[in-house]
Amino acid sequence: MPRFSVNLSFFYTDRPFLDRFAAAARDGFMAVEYVEPYQEDAETIAARLAENRLEQALFNLPPGDWAGGERGIGCLPDRVEEFRAGVDTAIRYARALGCKKINCLAGIAPKGIETSVLERTLIENLRYAAPRLADAGMKLLLEPINLRDIPGFFLSHTDHAEAILEAVGSDNLYLQYDVYHTQVMQGDLIATLERLFSRIAHVQIADNPGRHEPGTGEINYANVFAALDRLGYDGWVGCEYKPTPAGLGWMQPYI
Repeated sequence: MPRFSVNLSFFYTDRPFLDRFAAAARDGFMAVEYVEPYQEDAETIAARLAENRLEQALFNLPPGDWAGGERGIGCLPDRVEEFRAGVDTAIRYARALGCKKINCLAGIAPKGIETSVLERTLIENLRYAAPRLADAGMKLLLEPINLRDIPGFFLSHTDHAEAILEAVGSDNLYLQYDVYHTQVMQGDLIATLERLFSRIAHVQIADNPGRHEPGTGEINYANVFAALDRLGYDGWVGCEYKPTPAGLGWMQPYI
């Protein structure tokens, strides 16, 4: 049966970030994830996790100016030093939070720079980050994101992500498999999950269209969850969707 974590960047957004941990615990979640923790003190977040008996499932490397529209800096050739400094920052936070998985957002491709330059930059950044996270006992993940939600995102298809993993050549680089992003860009969800399963370290979910909870759209999540069980996935399944007033009733058969 899947184990669900909740993304606090999507849930409980009517309250301050630090108050969302208690809300997650009250709703029965046992793990949390979010875009980034860096606006808060690591020890303060660690205390909220401990108070609410929550596990930190995942967060991203520093993604740049999120409020200003940036969505990662992994492919940006003029931000390499910032990326490398961010690796150290992420490791420091992950140690404090007991987090073992850190995701890299490739970023939005800037205009006027050749794709080959952006790809080479991303590959070299991942080659830098992967062994450092391995030394810290953490996994580095890479996530394709659909072009409808983030136009211009550099990495939008699992085939491209797989090619990047091959080029990096690290045994500490994995995929984050977001079912929603994959459905928007390519479909063929279960076959892709089966083919890439050995390289997947985290799964996220939302239905399509709308990016709401399972059962509100076209994705047959009963089959997706059954496939995860059959394949032996024992990690967290991140609820990264915009909740509706329908609530968490969809989850009851699985908990």
